[in-house]
This record gives sequence, C-alpha cells and structure tokens, in this order.
Amino acid sequence: MYGRASGPANCGLRIEDCGINTPQAFSRSEVNTLENEEDLALRKSAIRNPQSAILRIAIVTPAPPRSLHGNRVTALRWARILRQLGHRVTVAQSYEGESSDMLIALHARRSHDSIKRFHRERPNKPLIVALTGTDLYRDLPKSERTRLSLELATRLIVLQPKALDELPKRLHAKTRVIYQSVKPFPKISNPRSQISNFRVCVIGHLREVKDPFRAAMAARLLPESSRIQIVHVGGAMNEKMAERARRETQVNPRYKWIGEQPQWRVRRILMRSQL
Repeated sequence: MYGRASGPANCGLRIEDCGINTPQAFSRSEVNTLENEEDLALRKSAIRNPQSAILRIAIVTPAPPRSLHGNRVTALRWARILRQLGHRVTVAQSYEGESSDMLIALHARRSHDSIKRFHRERPNKPLIVALTGTDLYRDLPKSERTRLSLELATRLIVLQPKALDELPKRLHAKTRVIYQSVKPFPKISNPRSQISNFRVCVIGHLREVKDPFRAAMAARLLPESSRIQIVHVGGAMNEKMAERARRETQVNPRYKWIGEQPQWRVRRILMRSQL
C-alpha cells in the first residue's frame, strides 16, 4: 500500500493514495451539522461494513471545533468522505494516544506533537501529513518541527503540483497531489451571455500570510478599457484586515469584498465567474 511511486499522482477516492476532494467555504450552520454527524456516522459505519473492512482513522487539525477555519472544514469533509467509505473517523485538535489504524494530520508544524506521538506509539501504522500553504511557504525553510513532521510521514499530501518545488526531492516519491474540487452545480447556467464584465472571484479568508489583496492591487494597474471586476469572498481574521478590505472596496471600482458567505452562495459566485 505504501510502496515507492514513480512520481506524484493525482488520486481518486482511494485509501491507498489518500484521494480526498475538499470543497470549501461552508457556513457556520453547515460546519455545526458536520460536527454533529460524527457520532451517528461512527455507529452507521460499524453496521454497514464487516469489521475486517473498517479502519479507525484519526484526523487532527489545530483549528478548534465549530470554527470556520479552512483546516477545520477540510478535516470534516475528509472525515465525511472516509465514513462514506465505511471507516470509523474521529476529528480532534490533537492525537492523545487513541488506538487508531491511521493518522491524518493537517498542518505539519502545528500538528507536530501529534505526528511525533503517533509515530512513536504506532510506528508501523500509516501516518499522513497534509501540507498547508503556511507549512510550505513560511514554516518549511525555518522550522525544524515542520521538517521533522515531513520525515516522519509515510505519505504527504499537497494540493497543487508547484508545491513539489518547495519539497526536497527525496520526499517526492511519498508525496501525492490532490486537487481541490467542488461538485457540479447544474442549476446555474453559463453566465457568459448574461454579463458584460469579466468577473474574477477570489475565495479565501483575509490573512496576512495569504497576501489577500494582491488581486485588488493588480486591478489598479489595469487600463480603463478593461472589463475585469473582482469579487472577494472570505472572512477577515482581524479588524485591521476588515478595515483594509472595506477601504479597498470604497476606493477601487474594480474590487468588492463581500465577507464570509455560506457554501451555496460561494458556489453560485464561483459558477458565475470567468476566473
């Protein structure tokens, strides 16, 4: 199951390759629903499948329960997919020594203690580390904890192929690229015949590490004839970011920040955008 691969692969929904799609941008009520489903899903998976087919999978994420942080939403969505495949899945902020057949850790640096403990206590079990953008572009060059987490992992997950450029080549064989995706939304018609502007949607919370205003700054350089309009969806992580987004919306006619939105609305905006 964990033999050497010839290179990074785009994987489907297989435990072997950790192929997990990750829709984004859920409302708080949707996150709460996902959290509340855990106990019921655990019971149903035991009824649906023979004991031999069930894996006990622990997912750890530093994001607190019922938060709208991207890592938390990702953890809950992955848990749902794995439960639909019949496995028993728990989601927690840390690994506390539970009897698990597999650990999936989101965030190499912040989940390092859990990664280290699981490797020490269950050295022959699969240990999968999903690398965040913060891991790759901020922590990896300067954090020993991040680098050790990567070495301890039996599999690494990245969400886009350019992430491999940030990893040592010796880690490429155990790395899998899993592209984020969303389910089709067939009720939304193709908008190109309905709008005259070229709409660009930026989806992501306003955090300094994400450089969230890069698209807005680029839009200021466009010629007057350009039809580009930018819609930015995402919550501000602090008041300073919120104030800047409000100010940018006021002074930049090509940019509009609409804040945090529920999943259905984010999908609608995405489907009606050209980029």
